[in-house]
Amino acid sequence: QKIAYVKLGDANDKAFVSMLQNYTSIEVINTVNNPNLLKELKSYDLVLIGFHKSNDNPWKSYAFSTNDLNLLKKIATQNKVILSLFSSPYSLLQITDFSAIEGLVVSYQNSNIAQELTAQKIFGALETTGKLPVSIGKHFPVNFGLFSPNIRRLSYGLPEEVGMRSEKLTAIDSIAKRVIEEKMAPGLQVLVARYGKVVYYKSFGYFTFDKKQKVKKTDLYDLASITKIMGALPLIMKAQEEKKIDLKSTLGQVMPLLKNSNKDTISVRKALSHFGQIKAWIQYYPSTLDSITKKPLPLYYRPKPNKDYAIKITDKLYLRSDYQDSIYHKIAASELREKPGYKYSGLIFYLTKKYMEDTYHQKMEGLVDSLFYKPIGAKTLTYLPLEKFNKQRIVPTEIDNYYRHQLLQGTVHDMGAAMMGGVSGNAGLFANANDLAKMMQMYLQKGFYGGKRYFKSKTIDLFNHRYYEKDSIRRGLGFDKPQLNPEIKATCGCVSDKSFGHSGFTGTYVWADPETGLLYIFLSNRVYPTMSNNNLVEEDIRTKTQQIVV
Repeated sequence: QKIAYVKLGDANDKAFVSMLQNYTSIEVINTVNNPNLLKELKSYDLVLIGFHKSNDNPWKSYAFSTNDLNLLKKIATQNKVILSLFSSPYSLLQITDFSAIEGLVVSYQNSNIAQELTAQKIFGALETTGKLPVSIGKHFPVNFGLFSPNIRRLSYGLPEEVGMRSEKLTAIDSIAKRVIEEKMAPGLQVLVARYGKVVYYKSFGYFTFDKKQKVKKTDLYDLASITKIMGALPLIMKAQEEKKIDLKSTLGQVMPLLKNSNKDTISVRKALSHFGQIKAWIQYYPSTLDSITKKPLPLYYRPKPNKDYAIKITDKLYLRSDYQDSIYHKIAASELREKPGYKYSGLIFYLTKKYMEDTYHQKMEGLVDSLFYKPIGAKTLTYLPLEKFNKQRIVPTEIDNYYRHQLLQGTVHDMGAAMMGGVSGNAGLFANANDLAKMMQMYLQKGFYGGKRYFKSKTIDLFNHRYYEKDSIRRGLGFDKPQLNPEIKATCGCVSDKSFGHSGFTGTYVWADPETGLLYIFLSNRVYPTMSNNNLVEEDIRTKTQQIVV
């Protein structure tokens, strides 16, 4: 649904617009000296109109201007409209016909709190229970009101509303300051929510250490391996619900490519638990470079795209189109680890892309977007972000001096995912913390979010379960879970066994705990300027921050 916002009145609307944009893409349309306003609005499915009048003192006018009334009438005649009134309800007496206005929210005053609450109610994050204290002519009698339920979208408020303390959470600011001062990362975003209410969401620092561009809450980070539970896993869960995948099946039964390979008899459940003796990773790119100069070999690359060299690595480097199949076959042919037991591996998540695209006959990036990200309102959660967003909204990762020889900004840091065209189940997703929280909250709510059921409750339980705990395997299916060995710092050690999440190589971390209702997200670009910048990991910053949250 394409939504526009139009401001009427002469008071500030910043808090309203900011909160609206937490939920979905809202295009702010300028009304001042805009003769093409109605033409611009024609392409929108819904127009949100905010009427903002100052309530600084009782003598301020609450009335619509003649121009505002005319504009409201014209827009409502042409578009589906929801009018939010940040003024006295008596101003509604100026409107003679409400038949063209689909929705009306009366908020009484233009305070920041009123604006923020109204935006949340419009999107169903809070229930509406108000009644008019006065009558509005013959249109609405006194005590009139339409009630709407909370449809379990994320809402926004204070820590004290959910049994937390603002003072305690300010310690996160101190950790963030330390991260930046000690150059563990140039900047970061941190979000904390409980019981579906975001109570802490801040950005810190800059894109890079030159301190030219500050990080905003709307900026996107490279999620790295969080892609496994945001890109691959929801598709695997969908396929399992549709009985296309049986977790007890072997990889050879599910993926023809692995039939008669050494991975043929490994169960899907073992592979997703990182208990299948599959090696951790494969370096694909070195074999495509000259062994002496380390420059791209002409056999594999071209400076300009064509049908045979269509996989974009950089603006001036295109990989041969059939190399993706080479990656799949390298995975199929790779040796198994001799030693059984736990070994974190991303290889099976590369193959997820091939399986999903062969099964659903749609590109993976389009599939997850249409099934999950768009309907859930996660507008920044995306593969290939440069196709949707300006580069200046995307936080860079590394100054690559070994393969792509440039600053990576908007292209995936993971080399293998880059060779897959930027899309894989292993890495490739970008997002800001707010949109990432929507998917995590959906998992927390057992597959339900925003009035829609994405998964059966039992499906979430099925994947958020340790199947090999007796073998000291802490992982669920795709999801990471708290450490069994206290020497390993997968979490702060202060979360329940029902909790789940994942970390990412670029300095990212997400974790949710059904027992406490807590959701915690930490996004950074700790790999800047190079991936050797490992202080954030060595200092356990992400889990130490989690300790504060809990």
